[in-house]
Amino acid sequence: MCGIAGIIDFTSNQPDEAVLRQMLGLIRHRGPDAFGIYLGGNAGLAHARLSIIDLSGGDQPIHNEDQTVWVVYNGEIFNYPELREGLEASGHKFYTRTDTEILAHLYEDRGPNLFKDVNGQFAFAIWDRTRKRLVLGRDRLGIRPLFYYHAAGRLLFGSEVKSIFADPRVPRAIDPKVISDIFTCWAPLGEDTTFKDVHQIKPGHYAVFSTEGMKTYPYWQLSFSESGSTNRPIDEQAEELKELLHDATRIRLRADVPVGAYLSGGLDSTYITSVVKKSFNNKLRTFSVAFTDGRFDETLFQQKAVQALETDHSSILCTEKQIGEIFPQVVWHSEAPLLRTAPAPLYRLSKLVRENNFKVVLTGEGSDEIFAGYDIFKEDKVRRFWARQPDSKIRPMLFQKLYPDIFSATDTRNRPFLENFFGKDLTQVDSPGYSHLIRWENTAHLHSFFSKEMQETIAGQQPFADRFAATLPADFNAWDPLSRAQYTEMSIFLSNYLLSSQGDRMAMANAVEGRYPFLDYRVVEFACKLHPHHRLHVLKEKYILRRSAADLIPPELAQRPKQPYRAPISRCFFGRDCDEDLVADHFSEDSVRRNGYFDPAKVTRLIQKCRKQNGSLSSERENMALVGILSTQLLHYMFIDEFPFYPQDELKDVKVYRQ
Repeated sequence: MCGIAGIIDFTSNQPDEAVLRQMLGLIRHRGPDAFGIYLGGNAGLAHARLSIIDLSGGDQPIHNEDQTVWVVYNGEIFNYPELREGLEASGHKFYTRTDTEILAHLYEDRGPNLFKDVNGQFAFAIWDRTRKRLVLGRDRLGIRPLFYYHAAGRLLFGSEVKSIFADPRVPRAIDPKVISDIFTCWAPLGEDTTFKDVHQIKPGHYAVFSTEGMKTYPYWQLSFSESGSTNRPIDEQAEELKELLHDATRIRLRADVPVGAYLSGGLDSTYITSVVKKSFNNKLRTFSVAFTDGRFDETLFQQKAVQALETDHSSILCTEKQIGEIFPQVVWHSEAPLLRTAPAPLYRLSKLVRENNFKVVLTGEGSDEIFAGYDIFKEDKVRRFWARQPDSKIRPMLFQKLYPDIFSATDTRNRPFLENFFGKDLTQVDSPGYSHLIRWENTAHLHSFFSKEMQETIAGQQPFADRFAATLPADFNAWDPLSRAQYTEMSIFLSNYLLSSQGDRMAMANAVEGRYPFLDYRVVEFACKLHPHHRLHVLKEKYILRRSAADLIPPELAQRPKQPYRAPISRCFFGRDCDEDLVADHFSEDSVRRNGYFDPAKVTRLIQKCRKQNGSLSSERENMALVGILSTQLLHYMFIDEFPFYPQDELKDVKVYRQ
C-alpha cells in the first residue's frame, strides 16, 4: 500500500520536479519506506512506498521491458501470482517480484481493458510513453482513493487531495454544494469531492487522458439484476459462501510482512479472524479499540472472541479527551466534513498496529452492506409493510422490536413520536431513494445551521434525491426493495465515507494497509445474486453469513445482534480536560462569520447549550451538527487558510528516473 501522485502537462515540456517532491511530501505518511519520481516528456509520476511485497526490489515507479510503460500504484493485486504465471508463459520478462509490475505487462497486452482479470484493491496511473496517454484506474468497490484536477491540457492526480494542492497553480476552495450534500447523506455524490474542481475516479471506473482530452469509462457495475436467481437450498449456498470467503481471505494473506487482524467482537471480524486462525496462521495477532464510555464499548465480546480463537491480542482504550485531541489530525487525513467522531478511534487503532510493527491488517468492512446488516434495511422493510395499511396502529409497533431501548411496549408516551418519525413520506414506496428518505431528511435538518449566504448558494441546487435517481441503473426499479436499499447504501456511503474516512484514510495515516475479504468482488457478486430472504430473513440481518459461521465461531458471537460502531461526540470537545483552544479558535463567532458556511448566532447558541449541559448534547441531530460544523471549520483552516505548501520534513533518498 502506498501513495501516488503525478502531473501530465501537454502545455509544457516537462512537469516541475520540485512540485512533484512537494506532492510526495504531503502524502509521505502513506508510504514512508521509499520514494521515487519518474520524469519523461510530458509526464511526471511520484510514489511513496509502503513495502509489503518484494521488500528489496519493488520500489516504484516500475516499467515494462523497453521502458515505454511506467506505473505508479497504490494497493494490492491479490491474484498476481496467477496473472504473472500466464504473462511469463506468453513471453513477458519481469525484473521484480512485486505485484505492481503485473500492471505494466497486462497493459502491454490488453491496454485499458486489463481490469477484468484483476482481483484487488487499487488505484494506479499508467503512463504510455509511446501513445502519450495516461490511464488512471480504481478498484471495483472504491477501496483505494484516486483524485484529479484537470484544466487546459494539464492534469494532476493523487491518492489524497492535499497532494494536488501542493501545486500553487491549483485553486483551493471548498464547494458549498458538496457541503450541502454531505450534510444530507454524509458523503459526496458521484465524482464530487469537498473541493471545487477536484474530482475522484469513481469505483469501477478508469480514465484516459491524452492530447485529445480526458474521458472516463466504467468497467464494473454493482448490480442486483440477478437477485434471487438461484433456487439452491440455503445450506448449499452457505457452504459456497464459506468457500468464497476462505479463498478471499487466503489471497489477502499474501505478503512479505506479517498480517494481523482487527477483532471487534462482532460477527464480521470474528468470522475473518477465525478463518485465518484455523486455516492459515495459528499465531495470529489481533487488535481492537475499547472505550471508557460503556455505551460504545465492546470489550466483553472482544474478550470472548480472543478466548475462543486464542489470538495474541492488543487493545487500546480510547477516552473522550483523546478523541478531541486527535480530531484535527483526523480531519486533515479525511479531507471532508465529518458528522461523527467514529474515525478518530480507528486512527488511534491503526497507530497501535504500526507501533506493534505490523503494516497489514484484515478487517470485516463490507459485510453489513452486502449481507444487509444495517438497521436501515429493516426500517425500509417495516415501513413498506406499514405503507400497505398506512392507517394501521399495529404495524408501526414493529419498530418497538427494532429499537426496544427507545420504544417500550408498555410505555406509550413515545408512540406519537415513533409514528411521526418513521411515518414521513410513508406511502412514497416508488421513490428510488425510499429506503433512505428518512435519513436524508433527518440529516438535512442540519442545513438550518447554514449561513444566509450559504443558503442562497445552494438554493438552486436540484434536490439530492433527484440527482441520485439520475445515476441509477436502467433496471433499478425492477429490483426487489432490499436490493434497491443496499445499492443506495453502497453507492453513496460505502466508498465515499466508510472506506474513506473510516478505512483508507485512518489506516494509511499511520502507514497501515487494511484488507477486506468481504469486498472481494466475487463475494460481492455472490451476495447480489442471493434471494433477499437469505440476506435479511424477516428481521434477522446477515442470515446466510450466520449460517455459514455456525461451525466457525461460538454461537453467542455468531448470533449476536449487531452493535453499530459509534464513538462519543460532544463531550470530546466540551467535557472535562478538553482542549478549550480548539473550541475557542473554530467555534468563535468571528471565525464562523469569516468562513461563511454557518450562522454565527445559531452556532453560538449550540455551544452555549452544550456548555450548560456539562458538555452533553442528548440529541443525535445536535451532536451531528456540532461535529459537522467543527470539521468544516477545521477543513477551511487547514486547506484554505494555512495550507502547508512546503512540507516540514524534506524527503531524502528520492530515486529519480529520467527519460
